[in-house]
Amino acid sequence: MAVAATLAATIPKVSDDIVCKIVRGDLDAAVVTRDEQLVAFLDNRPVFKGHVLISPVRHVHTLLDLPEELMQPLLTLAQRVASALGDALGADGTFVAMNNVVSQSVPHLHLHVVPRAKRDGLRGFFWPRTSYAEGEMADYAARISQALQRQLP
Repeated sequence: MAVAATLAATIPKVSDDIVCKIVRGDLDAAVVTRDEQLVAFLDNRPVFKGHVLISPVRHVHTLLDLPEELMQPLLTLAQRVASALGDALGADGTFVAMNNVVSQSVPHLHLHVVPRAKRDGLRGFFWPRTSYAEGEMADYAARISQALQRQLP
């Protein structure tokens, strides 16, 4: 019994992942939009600046666990964010992707919406990472958030 208790203590709670911490306000993030179902925020290690992650507010581990009622809102927000990246950042297009278990760095479903430019150097699934300069992340989040707000009727 002691071995089982020790093992259980080493396994992190699934509701204590980075996304859950952001949702609870325990971890700061550059949030671009949030409602009762979804949160969208900048990846702190973006492929390109303006790289947004979209996640359900409630804990959902993988795509296989995503409730049907969240499927349309998730893709609708991805569509809106993709449009906003063009408006806010002048992106020529976007790369939208979701890892499912393999290469899923955070055990909370998240959809990547990455701004793209022609000849930006991204090849296939090679995901180089960059970083933001001091204060730059907040500026990108504000610009994308404003572009999302302009989409509303």
